[in-house]
Amino acid sequence: MKVAVFPGSFDPLTLGHLDLIKRGSLLFDRLAVAVMINTSKEPIFTVDERVSQIKDAVKDMGNVSVITADELTVNLMNKIGADYLLRGLRNFNDFQYERDIAAMNQHLDGEIETIFMMANPNYQHLSSSLLKEVARFGGNISDYLPGNINDQLAEKLRGN
Repeated sequence: MKVAVFPGSFDPLTLGHLDLIKRGSLLFDRLAVAVMINTSKEPIFTVDERVSQIKDAVKDMGNVSVITADELTVNLMNKIGADYLLRGLRNFNDFQYERDIAAMNQHLDGEIETIFMMANPNYQHLSSSLLKEVARFGGNISDYLPGNINDQLAEKLRGN
């Protein structure tokens, strides 16, 4: 059985993330979307909110689950029996960053295989950080977020 993990902070989940999840779900028997803690970022949504948002977005994908972790990705992968790590690449900068992480993961566990998928060209310019910044100043980002998440982000930014 081919089991993969797609880790990220997903704050918020974008349509670019969702596109990679859909495409990844076709490649693997099981795909676990892992909501991870990024110590270098201050999240807008709590982990529980992000898990709920992602579960809603993937509810029709029977082989996709949503989990959380605050540990090394390779340790999580060993716990759930995953051999594949799915990562999206938007540009050359992503490649350089992800290449280094893949090398470290290979060092930590030689059985881990990192699979890179190119982002859909419609979403290659996106990042959660960029979307949050545009939304903070009133820009319309609804074309890049699932509807429920777009509404929740607007509420958070209004202070509700």
